[in-house]
Amino acid sequence: MTPTTRAWICRTAAAGLVLLGALPASAQGMSGDKVAIGAIVDMTGVYSRHGGPGVITAVQMAVDDFGGTVNGKPISVVSADYQAKVDVTSAIARRWIDTENVDMIIESTDSASALALFRLGAEKKRVVIGAGSATTALTNDGCMPYGIHYVYDTYALATGTGAAIVQEGGKSWYFITADYAFGHALEADTSRVVEQLGGKVLGRSRAPLATTDFSSYLLQAQASNAQVIGLANAGLDFVNSVKQASEFGITQSGQNLAAMLVFITDVKALGLKVAQRLKFTTGYYWDRDEASRAFAKKFYAKTNAQPSMVQAGVYSATTHYLNAIKATGTDDAEAVTKWMKANPVNDFFAKDGRIRPDGRMVHDMYLAEAKTPAESKNEWDLMKILRTIPADEAYRPLSQSTCPLVKKG
Repeated sequence: MTPTTRAWICRTAAAGLVLLGALPASAQGMSGDKVAIGAIVDMTGVYSRHGGPGVITAVQMAVDDFGGTVNGKPISVVSADYQAKVDVTSAIARRWIDTENVDMIIESTDSASALALFRLGAEKKRVVIGAGSATTALTNDGCMPYGIHYVYDTYALATGTGAAIVQEGGKSWYFITADYAFGHALEADTSRVVEQLGGKVLGRSRAPLATTDFSSYLLQAQASNAQVIGLANAGLDFVNSVKQASEFGITQSGQNLAAMLVFITDVKALGLKVAQRLKFTTGYYWDRDEASRAFAKKFYAKTNAQPSMVQAGVYSATTHYLNAIKATGTDDAEAVTKWMKANPVNDFFAKDGRIRPDGRMVHDMYLAEAKTPAESKNEWDLMKILRTIPADEAYRPLSQSTCPLVKKG
């Protein structure tokens, strides 16, 4: 090789490197041969009705409706049951990332597991979307650059349901609380609303996750003479506590139940005879408008059930994520998250939804009420929307966030 030839090769190579470095992330392509999404759910436990197999179906529906590919790469979905254990969640997610090159993890688990996933996402630079978890810690001290909290949180639930019940005269409260991060956060946020509106909290009982016998907790609540028994639990725990309260005649004796987190699957399990007139806050209802009904029809065809707000939110979040990859041309977590935060969500789930710097997806929420048996026209005609809670009212102001990603001042 002559000196002249060698010099030409070096100049050409250097120019190529300069051009490559100048290319935007979208032109640098994808990290692998596919885009992999991991859905971690409760398959058989207390949260399986509103999450579980229906969440996996919703993710796959979003992928199929997207066409099964993005930027020429196939989209795959893996799923697992977290077994109500944080260590199992962490082990599964770490294996997915390290050995299966999963690009995004979406969860319908619980708050403790979601916090663990956010920590892992920060370490591994992976997008993590919290869909079934509720704690506001995910967008405060537990926030991370690639973490998104999508469907609801304890602040929104308390703002909707807690405020409505206090304003109707329910001034004194006793809480029966799921004894882990979600329950504690929901109790704290609801207590704040109650006290700000002039009410008071008389006491609380903490019940372990998957409790089947709530009798001792209900008797303590009954003995407190509180006007309102706040149920800071969810899923099958919520269903069991309401059923047993009805058996004990608690509501018949004058105390009211405050349902702090309710899914359509819970109302279905309780039946309207028991659930009627329960007020609660939701982010989605299948029969709210034409767009929500259109999605519900497709979901029902696959599951023989109407979607919970978690299952609907998972479809929306997965689609927004895939749109980000398509638009940026990369599955790089930083680029994708930046696009997701910069672009609104407009679909059957949210109108003008937006993801803030702390990762909170803010959107309108709804104060709902379970119908009476006489009001219901069919099997899934279970609730009615009383009012819309605007996004800026529903969620904690960004100025109050303790997330280090939020610039203050």
